[in-house]
Amino acid sequence: MKIFNTLSKRKEEFVPLEPGKVRMYVCGPTVYNYIHIGNARPMIVFDTVRRYFEYKGYEVNYVSNFTDVDDKIIKKAMEEGVDSEVISERYIEECKKDMAGMNVRPATTHPKATQEIPGMLEMIRTLIDKGHAYVAKDGTVYFRVSSFQEYGKLSHKNLDEMMSGFREIKVTGEENKENPSDFVLWKPKKEGEPSWSSPWCEGRPGWHIECSVMSKRYLGEQIDIHAGGEDLIFPHHENEIAQSEAANGKTFANYWMHNAFLNIDNRKMSKSLGNFFTVREISEKYDLQVLRFFMLSAHYRSPLNFSAELMEAAKNGLERILTAVDRLKDAARTAEDREMNARELAAADEVKTLVTKYEAAMDDDFNTADAIAALFELVKLSNSTLTGTDAKEFVAYMTETVEKLCDVLGIITGRRMESLEDAVEALIVERQAARKAKNFARADEIRSQLSDMGIILEDTREGVKWKRA
Repeated sequence: MKIFNTLSKRKEEFVPLEPGKVRMYVCGPTVYNYIHIGNARPMIVFDTVRRYFEYKGYEVNYVSNFTDVDDKIIKKAMEEGVDSEVISERYIEECKKDMAGMNVRPATTHPKATQEIPGMLEMIRTLIDKGHAYVAKDGTVYFRVSSFQEYGKLSHKNLDEMMSGFREIKVTGEENKENPSDFVLWKPKKEGEPSWSSPWCEGRPGWHIECSVMSKRYLGEQIDIHAGGEDLIFPHHENEIAQSEAANGKTFANYWMHNAFLNIDNRKMSKSLGNFFTVREISEKYDLQVLRFFMLSAHYRSPLNFSAELMEAAKNGLERILTAVDRLKDAARTAEDREMNARELAAADEVKTLVTKYEAAMDDDFNTADAIAALFELVKLSNSTLTGTDAKEFVAYMTETVEKLCDVLGIITGRRMESLEDAVEALIVERQAARKAKNFARADEIRSQLSDMGIILEDTREGVKWKRA
């Protein structure tokens, strides 16, 4: 299994710290509102990575945090006239609902920043004692970036260049820093903000320290994989490395994985551009299984463009898979208790080849796009092989294989909201409209799509009728 490591900028063979086990930390959301579809991509991607490790027989300790103390949370709490905890707890619960809708499994541990303050104070004290951090006059504690010689190794930024860039920026309140590149570990409280006692001042932690502390507590001083969106590479993950390795004297994470940005209609997602969508908003138009399938349709390191057209394509692709599973379940009801014949034995051998193809894609840096292509080939084989008088052993083998590979991708094969009949009827109506508009290419495309779903159309005097192949 090979993983593209942001640290080395190349694919590396995965070798766990402990045979048969994976320690994995994924940065979670800041909970001040409903999560947006940008948040959804790393959730779905790294849940799939976890699932594949487990499919391969690994025991995975998967930690993903909730940042429940932050300027945005405090601002929203002040606007509503409530404590910050009210806001964070509300949106943690809403986030969990959206995760369940996307079939993102709960982490082994979901720590909250506010519950880890003692560990943060301990690590900050260690950094001060080792000369990697210092206390300013107002009680703010800063990490001394110049003390960590490898700073910039993840983002591949040169410290001298960064320093010259920082000198261009004048930030109020940062005149107490030794160097502009130093970052906050602990800061004094402001009126109306939640705060905790510390040896330096009454205050609260900086953002970066929380993940270093939570990773250490729940996974140990060294971990296999640290992951998140590519926007976290600098400064967040760079600062995590500096803190953790300066405090612990050990390599923090062996592999760093980052998913690429999500664009909307070929533009970067932004509230100011009006192209900002929450997962909850998407759920009003689509089953969130469609969103998950869409997210996995591209390699996680490739930028992904979100659009209505691509979501419809994902919906249709997912429907092909679910329909194939429906046909297999129908076939099981009429299957014969006999040995597989030559045709079924040949098909079973082809199934093994396609499983190998699927696994090769996932072993190559979790290429879900190619894995889905192999799954579609398996669906096509299933549809073309079933006759209605199939051997029980063959139907069971085919069903188990399709469902197992779907489960790795987090695809729920049982029907949830929309029936097959509704989906087919909608496509038939669309095909009729295309024919009326003389868009015969689209009409033929729909007929082919329905054929892949195991549906045969018949044009009769009474109109279009359909039946299962």
